[in-house]
Amino acid sequence: MCLCFGQGDPVLKGYTDADMANDVDSQKSVSAEYIAVTEACKELLWMKNFLKELGIKQDKYTLYCDSQSAIHLAKNPTFHARSKHIGVRYHWIREVFEAKLLHLKKIHTDHNGSDMMTKTLTMQKLDVCRDEAGLSIIS
Repeated sequence: MCLCFGQGDPVLKGYTDADMANDVDSQKSVSAEYIAVTEACKELLWMKNFLKELGIKQDKYTLYCDSQSAIHLAKNPTFHARSKHIGVRYHWIREVFEAKLLHLKKIHTDHNGSDMMTKTLTMQKLDVCRDEAGLSIIS
């Protein structure tokens, strides 16, 4: 397998998922997804600055998440009962999204490329993740 670069400009985008988020109704699941969004946001901002130093700039940087609850927590600037148990160190991402440094968007779980790092996959799902990551099989 190899990473292939196309003809157009490179586009930096991120995908996030939590490997311990098995129960979609539990607070633990939402917390895990929210923390995963925070960590991915940190990495995406670092990559954004790295590419900027190389002279590569794009207009919009997007982070994709398959948890609607985590997206609502990240975009809601007010604290409430659902976010009290999450450490304060993770809430800085709210300021990032308010300042529009990154955009957080919902992605259907079937198209989430981060699944190849967090789950056991079928061959069909692995093909989708491989394509999202820009990987190709060469023989």
